Amino acid sequence: MNVYIKHRFLLLLPVLLGITFFTFVLMQLPADDTVDMMYKASGAVSETVKAATRAELGLDRPLLVRYLDWLLTACSGDMGRSYISGTPVTALFMAKLPPTLYLTALALLLTACISVPLGIAAALRHNRCSDHLIRCCAFLGNSLPGFFIALLLLYCFALKLNFFTVLGGAGFGGLLLPALALAIPMSAKYIRHIRSNILEEINRDYVAGALVRGIPKATVFRRFILRSLGSTLITLFSLSVGSLLGGTAIIEMIFMIDGIGKMAMDAILMRDYPVVQAYVVWTAFIFTCVNLVTDLLLHQLEPQARQFTKGGGW
Repeated sequence: MNVYIKHRFLLLLPVLLGITFFTFVLMQLPADDTVDMMYKASGAVSETVKAATRAELGLDRPLLVRYLDWLLTACSGDMGRSYISGTPVTALFMAKLPPTLYLTALALLLTACISVPLGIAAALRHNRCSDHLIRCCAFLGNSLPGFFIALLLLYCFALKLNFFTVLGGAGFGGLLLPALALAIPMSAKYIRHIRSNILEEINRDYVAGALVRGIPKATVFRRFILRSLGSTLITLFSLSVGSLLGGTAIIEMIFMIDGIGKMAMDAILMRDYPVVQAYVVWTAFIFTCVNLVTDLLLHQLEPQARQFTKGGGW
């Protein structure tokens, strides 16, 4: 296990290097650079002034030199300064992180509260009216785009019923509606996975054998079938945690939540390269760490995974 963990951490380095380098290159492709975006609202600005600004920001140097300079400073914990505001990127990033963390935690909590009971209910009421109703709702929630669900919730609960404010805030009330907009499509996907997983376990031979031996259905369901659901839930939630912590840009833009996603969108539009690079490093690091933790948890829950690890597959 220790060898496996070390191996995964060693793989993290080339992954981060590759992602940051290709992002750095892609940010240079648009015709308008940071200086053009800075002076766009100022009207006509001479090329001499723009050239001086590029030299001041270091944008006149070769691409590879700029990337290596950024990489050396980033390894020391300094992600540079924002080209637009002049604020240290690390301080800016840490200031935007708490709203995204709160939104992620609330969205995952709502997703678990919605998907797990409905998925279990749909499986236990297989091919009955309640099962068909839950599946139809899940299909609808999975088909609608996230931004449409967010706008629909805003229209119904904020504009018509006045239960919430139109703009999201930092408190529970301000984050509940955007968290629900994230939880609805995720719950729709989870319900289908949970339902199919439970139905698959119910039809296994060991369940029939336990029932023949006189073990009550409730005991079999609680001790065996629900336990098998753990690995499925861990895998599903790990996929969502990475994307949510990376910042749900559309939802944060709609509800005007000052989080990581909105910060990244603003930085991309303004060609604020240091902020974009910090966001890319954060997203890649989060996905890699979440995948590592998920693998370790599954390794403890599933004997097949432990055998696979011993065989050198990982």
